[in-house]
Amino acid sequence: MNKPSVFLTLTLVLAAHLGAEHRHTLQCRHWSQFAWPLDTTTQRYGPERQVDVLDLSLDVTPDFRNRRVAGTATISFQTMQRPVDQLRLDAFDLEISKVTGGPKIAFWENTDRALLITFEKPIPPLRKAKVTVTYEAEPVKGLYFRTPELGYRESDMHIWTQGETIEARHWFPCFDAPNEFLTSSITCRVPKDMTVLSNGRRAGEAIDPQTGLKAVTWIQEKPHVTYLISLVAGHFRKITEKHGDLSMSFWTPPSEFAEAANSFRETKQCMEYLEKEIGVPYPWAKYDQVCVQDFNWGGMENTSLSTLNASTLFSLETENIRSSQGLVAHELAHQWFGDLVTCKDWSHIWLNEGFATYYTHLFAGHKDGRDQMLYGLYRDKKRITGRSGDVVAMVNRKYDRPSDMFRKYGFMSYTKGSWVLHMIRSEVGPEIFRRAVKAYLLRHRHGNVVTENLRAALEEASGRNFDRFFDQFVYHAHHPELKIDYSWDQKRKLAKLSVRQEQKVDENVMLFEVKLPVRFRVGGRSIDHDVALSKVAEDFYFALPASPDTVRVDPNLTLLAKITFSPSVTMLHKQLADPKDVIGRLLAVEALGKRKDKTSVEKIRDALYQDPFYGVRLAASRALRGMDTDQAFEAIASSPRQPDARVRRQVVTDLGGFYRPTALTALKKSLQGEKNPAVRGSAIRALAGFGDSGAAGLIRKALITDSYRHQLADAAVSALRSQDDPAEIGYLLGILRKDSAKFTSRGYGSGLKALAYLARNEKDKSKIRRFLLESLDAPNPRIKLAAIEALGQLGDPMVIASLEKIASGREGSPERQRAEQAVEKLRAGRKPVDDFKNLRLELSDLKKANESLEKKVEELGKRLDSKPYPDSPDGNRSD
Repeated sequence: MNKPSVFLTLTLVLAAHLGAEHRHTLQCRHWSQFAWPLDTTTQRYGPERQVDVLDLSLDVTPDFRNRRVAGTATISFQTMQRPVDQLRLDAFDLEISKVTGGPKIAFWENTDRALLITFEKPIPPLRKAKVTVTYEAEPVKGLYFRTPELGYRESDMHIWTQGETIEARHWFPCFDAPNEFLTSSITCRVPKDMTVLSNGRRAGEAIDPQTGLKAVTWIQEKPHVTYLISLVAGHFRKITEKHGDLSMSFWTPPSEFAEAANSFRETKQCMEYLEKEIGVPYPWAKYDQVCVQDFNWGGMENTSLSTLNASTLFSLETENIRSSQGLVAHELAHQWFGDLVTCKDWSHIWLNEGFATYYTHLFAGHKDGRDQMLYGLYRDKKRITGRSGDVVAMVNRKYDRPSDMFRKYGFMSYTKGSWVLHMIRSEVGPEIFRRAVKAYLLRHRHGNVVTENLRAALEEASGRNFDRFFDQFVYHAHHPELKIDYSWDQKRKLAKLSVRQEQKVDENVMLFEVKLPVRFRVGGRSIDHDVALSKVAEDFYFALPASPDTVRVDPNLTLLAKITFSPSVTMLHKQLADPKDVIGRLLAVEALGKRKDKTSVEKIRDALYQDPFYGVRLAASRALRGMDTDQAFEAIASSPRQPDARVRRQVVTDLGGFYRPTALTALKKSLQGEKNPAVRGSAIRALAGFGDSGAAGLIRKALITDSYRHQLADAAVSALRSQDDPAEIGYLLGILRKDSAKFTSRGYGSGLKALAYLARNEKDKSKIRRFLLESLDAPNPRIKLAAIEALGQLGDPMVIASLEKIASGREGSPERQRAEQAVEKLRAGRKPVDDFKNLRLELSDLKKANESLEKKVEELGKRLDSKPYPDSPDGNRSD
């Protein structure tokens, strides 16, 4: 056995009550007809509609102190082509006290997952009816409280709701699926000094003389789907603007109002652009945006009222590093794509998210120039093509739960969906694309869409057949992987491109038939060709007047494909010098960055100092860091102060990748002269790589330095975690105890997890264990979730009992799910003592065997060296 064999063996060894029962029976019997089992993966389709829901009217009173809601839900509906004797509504843990309606109700049953209403007589086809449900709830999802009891400011107290994907059922009874359009209204009763926001137009406001509460009513008169119904109520301030007659307001909690204008400023310009580009007027009564604390996502496109995470707010100190432009544009584009038309079921969610993502890129191109749009698409393309093992199509019915289409497959719905639209627009042109999109929206407005609806609109507008395109990129997975080689025949003046499709072709991934654009630059002139690919390997020849200066494959970035193409160094130098080709310059920087010669460093250095587009300068800084040579370090360290803060931050980050004293000196210097907190934060994170007392002192100082949303302290927490020095445990623990109120809930949660990570290998974990267990009682739900996760990271089996109590808590709660994961992680890390003993013995035996073999090999080598070779009389090797 040789050394590799011994190593392989070592590796293999290491790798080696009656009432409750009755209620449960009822729940399973009825719910199993409609529920999606979560332990299997099968084809998912939208649920059957028993009736056509026409309208939903809610009258709710939130109890801010006890985090409950009480109200009535009146659902108006019409039967369809068959009689209905029982109506089923989604209702998750609602405490239902009364159900009334017409026609008469025989009885109703609450299964804790659904409300089943049985009528005395079947309702005939095409007959209108109505039911009213009186209920209370303490929602675990759907409606979220941000109150002083949960650690939020009294002056910022508010509630907000989230419907997508299936959370509406947690705070009112409904048909909770996207394949139903209805009008809606909400009356919400709150203290007089609070604001109430919802969909549509405000229809009235009055004070109830009995309760003293203010009742505010909003009406959404145009149909939309249930998951877009929104309610936000509490303490807010606003700024307002007009787009023609359309009112646009931006609301924030009072403590965040000073930064509101920074995030709101692009809204009017974006609205003007989207109306013109889409060709369909904004379809709702108003457009409001409201920032709420600790939102579950970045934003949510509720009809006429987008909810935004307050983390999007930023101070002007960050210059151009922070911006809400992308979020604002994405949620506004959704008012057409996702709201005016909505995917019929979650398998077609790309029709919502792909359009919103693509129009965000288009707006960036309109506002900031074409290079910015291409740069955004280029980064998305790298994310898509950088994935391996991608075998799931965009239209995908094999998922466990609807949220998987966002959390697990979101890269397809958003980025790939956007790229599919970009390829189509690039192929047919902006005018035909606009005409097709307009027809698609008008034909299906206030209704559901599936992918075939879009394909039909495109074919009608363009007169072209899109069957193959959709089959390849939408109904099948992945993208082309193209290996391209170039050669030049000087005698015949022919350029040759050899193209090979290298993706694995099977039932999930097709052999693509696509058009590949190619551009040759000859003597300052561009010669463009389109290459039709249809085989695994093909050769293409091009007659040119002379050897090309550059060869660009997909020069305008119109094909979603992973392209492996290595032009000559001379071509790369010329490509890098082309001021009109931003993608070519990016590719040249990345290709030259794989080299370490002096000329390549100089070319990339010049790009860092002089390129007109910030994205190329970012790439140049990263490339120099990757080269990791003295010359590359000098190029970064000597970089003049970049006027663009985004590039300054990248330079600081990359300086931290050179582990040498001069790099540490440069980082300390940058911290002294830098005022931008985002750049300073990156410098603090970069200090983590240096085992220097001065660096540790700067990190500690940042941990107690005040900044907007405590971003410098957040950077220090990240640096301490990266340093992984247990000596910092006590200091971090002290700061978390003393300054907890200064952190955002997300930042404090990161601190808890960093603390657990630093202590994971400590013998005595008792102090950290006690602190994290205390944090389980934190009123803020985000901090409690972080404490649960931190206990899982701590690696202390003594916390399992506490976590198991949470894991046996209320079904559907985030705390339960996080605790189950933490317990599983802790149990996976525990090994029986005997197993460890056996492993140690086995490893010891293997080490002894290895040492014995090494000695035998060494002795054998000496014996061989002492003997002459048979074919060499003088004892020397004949070769």
